[in-house]
Amino acid sequence: MKLDSNKVEVKAKTEEIKTFLSDSNNLIHLLPQESISDFKSNVEECSFKVQGGIIISLIQDGQEDDKLFLKSGEKSPFPFKLTINLEESDSVTIGYINFDGEVNMFLKMMVEKPLKNLFNYMSDKLKGHFEG
Repeated sequence: MKLDSNKVEVKAKTEEIKTFLSDSNNLIHLLPQESISDFKSNVEECSFKVQGGIIISLIQDGQEDDKLFLKSGEKSPFPFKLTINLEESDSVTIGYINFDGEVNMFLKMMVEKPLKNLFNYMSDKLKGHFEG
């Protein structure tokens, strides 16, 4: 299953955004606080519970000039990869999240909309973080 978040304009250079996102401790600032609990993190990885008690874990998985890569940790309910795409243009960076997960059809029906909403929320929060 593949999903893309909405594209957002972030008022920051790509390098600033990559520095912020490559520290997993900072991902707490992008998550909907009312929907998660038990956030634990270090620089390399983080984990948290979402509504329904499912634990999601994310591990930093490298970067390229205009991309950051995260992958699911062993506690996640299914394997997935997140690619954060960043494209610098003048004084802003266009960014969006790409999700690629190994989800069966039954699970896809349950998780597709909540995941799309989560990634859109995270993109908007990233934009807001650099505007504040």
